[in-house]
Formats: sequence, C-alpha cells, structure tokens
Amino acid sequence: MPAHRDGRSSGDGRMLRRCGMLTHRTLAILQAGGAGSRMDVLTRERAKPALPFAGAYQLIDFPLSNLAHSGITDVWVSLQFQASTLEEQAANGRPWDLDRTRGGLRLLMPQQGTGSMDEEGFAHGNADLLFRIRAEISAFEPDVVLVLSADHVYRFDYADAIATHLQSKAACTIVTTEVALDEAGDHAVVVADGDGRVTGFAYKPDDPETNVVATEIFVYEPGRLIETLEQLHRELSPESDEEQTGDSGLGDFGDHLLPRLVEADRVVAHPLPGYWRDLGEPHKYLRAHQEVIVDDLGIFDDLDWPILTQQPQRVPPRVRGGACVVDSLLSSGCQISGSVERSVLGPGVVVEAGARVRDSVVFADVVVGADATVDWSVVDRDVRVGIGASVGDPAADATADSDAVTLVGRGSTIGDGVVVEGGARLEPGTTA
Repeated sequence: MPAHRDGRSSGDGRMLRRCGMLTHRTLAILQAGGAGSRMDVLTRERAKPALPFAGAYQLIDFPLSNLAHSGITDVWVSLQFQASTLEEQAANGRPWDLDRTRGGLRLLMPQQGTGSMDEEGFAHGNADLLFRIRAEISAFEPDVVLVLSADHVYRFDYADAIATHLQSKAACTIVTTEVALDEAGDHAVVVADGDGRVTGFAYKPDDPETNVVATEIFVYEPGRLIETLEQLHRELSPESDEEQTGDSGLGDFGDHLLPRLVEADRVVAHPLPGYWRDLGEPHKYLRAHQEVIVDDLGIFDDLDWPILTQQPQRVPPRVRGGACVVDSLLSSGCQISGSVERSVLGPGVVVEAGARVRDSVVFADVVVGADATVDWSVVDRDVRVGIGASVGDPAADATADSDAVTLVGRGSTIGDGVVVEGGARLEPGTTA
C-alpha cells in the first residue's frame, strides 16, 4: 500500500479523510464557467454544469460529491456564463458539507477594476483562468492544486491521484481514461511510458495516436504551475496586445500549458477506474442516459459514496392504471398515465393518457399531452407538448449523431397536432 508523507498507508489515509484530517493542503478549483455552446438550446439559459442528469442530479453534483467524499474541503468554483444557474444549485456548499466558516466552497466571479486587462473580466479558456487567479492561489499556499471540469459523470477518489502526484514529484498528474478511438479526437490524447510518465500530449488531434484521453482532472504542483503560466504569458501576450484584447493568450489547458509541461517538466498519468463520460454534446448526453437506465455502472450504488445534490422536495412519482413504464427512470412528482420507454423523466413531468415518451430525456415540469409522442429528444423544463403532437423521429440514430437528436428549449409550447421533425432545434420560449 502506498504511504503518505507521515508514513501512514493509503488505507489509513482514507480514514483520515473521513475524519477531516488531511496530511496535505489541497486547493480544488472546479472550472464551471464555459458556455457549453455544443449543447445548443439547452445551454442558452443555463451553464452546462447545471444540466440535469438521471433526473435527480445536475452535472456539477458529481465533482462536488467526489470532492466531499475525498475529504477535500477547500473548493473554489469558477463561474462565468449564466452564473446564477449554478449559484442556486451550489447552495453555499450545503449538500456537500462545504458551508464552512473556514475553507469550504468559494464562488469565483469575473471581476472588473482589479488588475490589468488580462487579469479581469471573463477568462478566455481554462488555462487563462488559472493565470488570472495565480496570485490568489499563491496566497492560499497549497501543497497541491486540483483542477477539475464540471461537466463529466464519474465516481473517483481524488486522493488516489494526489498520492500518485506526490510520490512521483511531478509538475502535473493527468487523470486518464479510455474512450472509443473514433471519439478520442474530441479530447486531449495522452501517451505514457511503462512508468506512467507522459511522453506525448495532443489536444483534439485529427488522427489520435491512442484512445487514452485526459478526463480533465489535473493535479498540479503549485509553484511549477504558476511559473509555467507566467512564462507562457510573457511569450504569448506582448504588453501592447494585452492592453488591446485583455487576453493572456493561454487559452485552454491543451493549447499551451500541458504541452509545455510535458515538454519541459515531469508529467505523469493516473488511470481513472470505472465509468467516465463527457456529456458535452447532445448525442453523448442522450447516450449516457441510455446507459444508466439499465445499469448503475458503479455511479450511484455505493452507499458510502453517494452523489449529493440540492433538490426540491416533491411527492413520490405516480404510475396510474393503464400506464406502461419500461427501462426508465422517474423522478419525484412525476405522474404517468401514458407510456414511457427507455427514458429519463425529471421532477414533476406529466405524461397524459395515450402519450408515448421513448428514448428521450425530459426535464422538470414538462407536460406531454394526451396521444402525443416524444422520440429521441431532449426536452427542457416547463415545456408543453400539445394533444396529439409529435416530437422527434422514432427511427433516429440519435446516440451516434447530435444532428439526429431533437432539442426543445425551455418554456416552449408545442401546439396540438404539431409535428416537430427529428433533429429540430426549438429555441427557449418557442411557440410551435
């Protein structure tokens, strides 16, 4: 068993984490500020990490729950696009025991009037964000900086990656997973030698060398992180350009930061065991729901590692006489009088008699009228599907192609008998 710096085994370390007695000072930075443009109408009025998953959760619940169970209690969440949608869900950190007088959850908002143009306002990528808050990171004096994305589904003990990082004395540890080779080009592809040292790193390559990719979980040595950020900033953003654009030039982690660290320092890989999914595109979002409706996949079934969330209290779901529910997840407050097959329904969804919802994800408080059909669709909250209306294509290949997924924006109204073709996009508030 690997030993901690005070000589305790990792088994002892797990007990210490549960008691809140960490042997190193970890700062977690959860990057939740992206606009999520690939999710189209679903992220017009919400940050992508606020998207629901499996009916009862939001995407941001997964990293926050993993942090809580890993015993990491200093958590900074960066907010930018549609910040209020995440601020409400974060609930001051209460669901994750992060509402503390010292430490706990801190929300990082874009600021004006606090520094030079490349240090205030909206960040231009996740590496650029780290550059903007480098002084605050230094002032915190962490032993380890853990940087996470907020739009993936997985269960993981971050302390395992931190242990690998400390033992290897790396500048950065990249947590990796394996995906289908034809999807590896959507991610950062990582090549490591037999000792786990990263020897190759390609950000969203056209022809990926391997199917091993970064999960967007990174452990950094703080001093080398800040030194590299500042060095890159000097190279990439001449002073005259900074004053005009307010952009440090650092972009995302895969543009300059990780390639430089791999080239000039020691970077190691730590494999993430079990299920991990990126839900950043409609077909991947729908596919992940299709996976969890029939198999827990190790995400929800550990009572010692529950996914914690902020959810409104509602009555239990009701399935009425004559209804049919097959291979589906129903959230609290649902009322089902029709047919639901291979679908996930959020809180308060009503499916009236004769209506059919198949292979779809339906957000909270949607009403699917009598004899209406919904197929291979993602329907945002507060939508009304009229009597006899048809949404989506029952023959769509929607888990392989985002263009085949029908998306209905929040608060839309689809009239009685209206047909919404497969692959359509209805903007929020549409009346069709």
